[in-house]
Amino acid sequence: MTQIKLFCPATIANLSCGFDVLGLCLDNAGDEMIVRKVDQKGVRITKIVGADLPLETEKNVSGVAALAMLETLDELDFGFEIEIYKNIKAGSGIGSSAASSAGAVFGINELLGRPYSRKDLVQFAMQGEKLASGNAHADNVAPALLGGFTLVRSYAPLDIIRIDSPEELYATVVHPQIELKTSDARSVLKQNVSLKSAIMQWGNVGGLVAGLYTKDYELIGRSLHDEIVEPLRSVLIPGFDQIKQTAYENGALGSGISGSGPSIFALSRGKETAEKIAKAMSDVYEKMNLPYEIHVSKINPDGVRIL
Repeated sequence: MTQIKLFCPATIANLSCGFDVLGLCLDNAGDEMIVRKVDQKGVRITKIVGADLPLETEKNVSGVAALAMLETLDELDFGFEIEIYKNIKAGSGIGSSAASSAGAVFGINELLGRPYSRKDLVQFAMQGEKLASGNAHADNVAPALLGGFTLVRSYAPLDIIRIDSPEELYATVVHPQIELKTSDARSVLKQNVSLKSAIMQWGNVGGLVAGLYTKDYELIGRSLHDEIVEPLRSVLIPGFDQIKQTAYENGALGSGISGSGPSIFALSRGKETAEKIAKAMSDVYEKMNLPYEIHVSKINPDGVRIL
C-alpha cells in the first residue's frame, strides 16, 4: 500500500466541565486527507483545498505532527506527501487543527505497517496542536484518533482513557460564522480559580464520566456545567446565552462552548431531539441575521477512518 485516503473527524473538546481533559468525536463532520508514500525523503504538503493554510511543512499542523512522529523512527529511505481537503473551518471550535494533525500521523502509521497504536499517536498529533494554539493539548486529538469520548487523566506522563458513548446520545453543534482563535480564547482565562469553583468542577467531571459509564442521560446532563471557563469565554460568542437557553427549552441534556468557541454544542438523547434543537438554534441566528453552520451527529466510535 502506497496511498491512503482518510476521513478526519471534527471533535468537541472540554464538554463544559472538562477543560483540556475531556472530548468527543463527531461522526459526520470532518476533513478528508490523502497520504502517500514517495521516493523523496521527508514530509511535504502538496495540496490544501478549502482553506488558506501554509503548505510549508514546519508551518502546517499536519506537517509538524508527521515530523514529530518520524523523528522517533529509524531514518527512512522514502518520504510522504499529504493532500488536505478542509471541511472544518479554522477557528470554528470543533477541532480543525486536530483533524489535520490526527489524520497525518494516522495515515503515515498505516503506510508504515502500524508501528504505533492509535493511543501512541496522540503524543505526536499534540505537536500540531502546539503549533496551532501554543499549547500541546490532547482533548481534540485524542477523540479524533480513538473515537468515542476521551479523558486525559494526566499530561505528564500522558494517560488517556477512552469511554464508550451511550447509544442514543447525539450532539448538535452550531457554528456562528466568526473566527475565534484558540490562542485568543485562552488569553481571557485566569490562571487561578477559587477552591469553591474547583470543587464544583471536580464533581461535574466525575459525574459526567460516571454518567457515560452507567448510560445515565440525566446525570450526563446535570454534569454539563462549567463553573470556570464558560463565564469568561461566553462573552466572546454572539447570542451564546440565548442559544444555550433555547437548547434546554427544546430538550437538551446540557449545552456549552465547543472547544474554545465560537461553536456551541448541545447533547441530547435521540436524533429527533437533536434535530429539534438544531432547528431552534438556527432560528436564533436567523433572527440575528448571523451566518452559521449546524451539525447533528451521533458520537463516532472509531475516530479517523480509512475511506
